[in-house]
Amino acid sequence: MDNLRRWKRMRREKDPGLEAFLRDHEPYCVSACGRLLREGGRNHIWGRYNDAGTIEALLMHSRRSLFPVSWGTGPKPEFLDRFLNRYSIHAVQGLAADVAVLDRILAGKGLPLAEGIDYDLMALDGVPAAPERTGGPVLRGPAAGDMDSLYELQAAYEKEEVLPKGAEFNPAACRRSVERIAAEEEILVAELGGRLIGKINTNARSFTRYQIGGVYVLPEFRGRGIATSMAAAFARELCSKGWGLSLFVKKSNIPARTVYDRIGFKTIADFRISYY
Repeated sequence: MDNLRRWKRMRREKDPGLEAFLRDHEPYCVSACGRLLREGGRNHIWGRYNDAGTIEALLMHSRRSLFPVSWGTGPKPEFLDRFLNRYSIHAVQGLAADVAVLDRILAGKGLPLAEGIDYDLMALDGVPAAPERTGGPVLRGPAAGDMDSLYELQAAYEKEEVLPKGAEFNPAACRRSVERIAAEEEILVAELGGRLIGKINTNARSFTRYQIGGVYVLPEFRGRGIATSMAAAFARELCSKGWGLSLFVKKSNIPARTVYDRIGFKTIADFRISYY
């Protein structure tokens, strides 16, 4: 089988092996699974087949991002040069080894890497134990009047944790993100003295898992165990309904990693996002 035959353009409705492959790799690619379920045919998806006709790797393009899944050391797909000549790429996201393969390909195309961020990919399956709580903020779901406060928390979170080097904060895009999260995702907020001081939400949902993101506590309220209480309550609520949980946390963010360790999350792989 030559290289042109090994890679094939795929569509969910026509290729049942696509969903089966993603389900097999689900803990490692919740974002890609979520894009498939939410956007369907609007994505570009290719599968690499082995000599037995089984999918062994996947590449998804969605909203200027590439998601490689289980790439390994296979040959460079010949279609990729043509594709990159037509579409601009903002980010590559996935397991660190898979992203490294695409980073080398993009470097060969002359695309400069703006920043690469390394994460621990963590997973939780099973309801976590509830940490002891004495006082502290009220943990609740969002209310209709919370949108402005949620925007302020999301804006602070994006500026501190999300924006790559050199990127400018976009208030309108942040507002749209908050509106989408409020409409489509699960959210828990921490309220103290009538003020929202923290939040946690999901940012993707795959077949059997939620991906947690957007965890933020205002700086002046840190060090009180609020993030741990908030994350534990949120995880218990989702896991009790039968969902598995995934997240990725910066390797340099020791306080956040400590929070997730306490709840019961386990590191399952090295994860990376490369920004272009």
